[in-house]
Amino acid sequence: MRARLGEMYRSRDGTGWVVTFITQERIDGDRFDELAKHDCEIEIKRYREKRSKNANAYFHVLVNKIAAETPETEDQVKARLITSYGPLARTSDGKYLMFILPRDVDATDYYKYAVLYDQREVNGVTCNMWKVYKDSHKMDTKEMARLIDGAIQEAKALGIETETPEQLKRMQEQWAEYEAAHPRKEG
Repeated sequence: MRARLGEMYRSRDGTGWVVTFITQERIDGDRFDELAKHDCEIEIKRYREKRSKNANAYFHVLVNKIAAETPETEDQVKARLITSYGPLARTSDGKYLMFILPRDVDATDYYKYAVLYDQREVNGVTCNMWKVYKDSHKMDTKEMARLIDGAIQEAKALGIETETPEQLKRMQEQWAEYEAAHPRKEG
């Protein structure tokens, strides 16, 4: 639920703090009454819009174009871009997620967005430590923008057109308006 912090003050009995939230949504009375009877777990973090379907579609267009110009498959390009420009995955309490697996197990056989970063002994067994990255469908707008910026940089380095279909359409319309206002002289 999206909310804004309201007020915070010391409880009357001095045992804790009262924090209020302002929401646009109403919590159903029965649900509120049921929750009010129990301790609740609350996670407060800054709200960010989820990435749009248009952003995701544009990212996949860039992935397809990069794959067409390189020996990589689309899946390989997507995994490389996510592990180069995407955010690390975190647990619900904000800690970075990682895999610790025996040396002979490749984490990417089970999850595409992992990168080997260290090797250690764990209980006498040599293990690989893997950083885990967030899947693009779980990214917010800021994270997706960074991923797309990285994809654009790589596409431009390969000489690939990076304008979105909306940008191309707008430029074509502007050009048509310019030509209508400035007809060519036959001569």
